[in-house]
Amino acid sequence: MCRHTAWLGTPRTLASLLHDPPHGLLRQAWEPRRMLHGRINADGFGAGWYAPEIRTEPARYRRAVPIWTDASFASLAGVISSGCVLAAVRNATVGMPVEETATAPYTDGRYLLSHNGRVDLTVPLGLLRGARGAPVPDSRCDSALLAAVVWQRLAAGARLADAVAEVVVAAGRRDGAARLNLLVTDGSQIVATTWGETLSYRVSGRENTGIGIEASTESDMESGGGVEVASEPSDDGDGWIDLDDHQLLVADTRNVIVSNLT
Repeated sequence: MCRHTAWLGTPRTLASLLHDPPHGLLRQAWEPRRMLHGRINADGFGAGWYAPEIRTEPARYRRAVPIWTDASFASLAGVISSGCVLAAVRNATVGMPVEETATAPYTDGRYLLSHNGRVDLTVPLGLLRGARGAPVPDSRCDSALLAAVVWQRLAAGARLADAVAEVVVAAGRRDGAARLNLLVTDGSQIVATTWGETLSYRVSGRENTGIGIEASTESDMESGGGVEVASEPSDDGDGWIDLDDHQLLVADTRNVIVSNLT
């Protein structure tokens, strides 16, 4: 149910991240290789990216159509370059609306968020009920409601990784069948979870010396380097590391740290 990806590092074009890889997000829209639930991601797509020299808040492009049908986005993707990108293709949960506002990435201030999975609507609604500073969700779909819960935790002062982990664990405990792979960025770090779906990451431009729970890579990225976090690898090259279920990944331009959620 959905595929998403994020990049943080040396600026790259959207096309080089989403369209050009042999198994990139474009191809994952119609032929995902590791998606555990569903077969095709044709209910919309979106991309968000940062231009910090212009503004703090990210730009965003969303459509409620298959990504392969949008020739305008394909043209733009070749000339838009950014050091931080988050994008997703959508397979809507049965009963959820197929509309632009239900399509990731969701945004609040400097944050971008995507949800790969499903959760009973009563769970995020319950977490939002009575919460101070809770924003109005973009849509009544499960993913938009989850995003609103994360935004509320951040507004209350939680750090990004703590807010994401808290929401995923709380929702997972309330709905034992929930799938809660979240992918979130603020432009300077990537936070991701595995909860019922697949996730991989790859560090390029430096030696990846730290792998596993509470391990980290310690050296600075070299020119051309970065970290890519994705529902599934975009190619068959070396360096991809698969996360186990119920894990939290926090990555910036120096380190990738993986820890257990429960």
